[in-house]
Amino acid sequence: MIKISVNGQAREADVEPEMPLLWVLRDVLDVKGPKYGCGIGLCGACSVHVDGELVRSCSFPASAADGKKVTTIEGLAVRGQAHPVQQAWIEHQVPQCGYCQSGQMMAALALLKKKPDPTDADIDEAMTNICRCGTYARIRPAIHAAAASMRTASSSSTPSKG
Repeated sequence: MIKISVNGQAREADVEPEMPLLWVLRDVLDVKGPKYGCGIGLCGACSVHVDGELVRSCSFPASAADGKKVTTIEGLAVRGQAHPVQQAWIEHQVPQCGYCQSGQMMAALALLKKKPDPTDADIDEAMTNICRCGTYARIRPAIHAAAASMRTASSSSTPSKG
């Protein structure tokens, strides 16, 4: 039995310790945002955050998530309001088929948490997810837009001195 918090909700799953977190999320807990792509942690369609760190859930054992906080694409929106990364993806029309995009957005958010104002080189280095449709040209501007939006939201929520 593992106990995890998924998108802020306490959950339990009676699974084998070596079962990949992806299958716990999708098949046991009915969280469908993370997708199966390659099964070996290469493509990134299954990307989620575990305690704030980006992981490829297809190769991450359920036992390693026990007692931790898991965030999937479903956990980004707050009270129906799209997260700035999600909004940027929409505004820049990033998805084509869309299959890999939940993982792409989770990778982008992980980058923005580490580097709130990433350079193009930072984006190219961090975004290792694979997109068969080739939407990479739209991903970079979307990440820059999300970064700007997140900086604006952060500065507007900081009380002014004076």
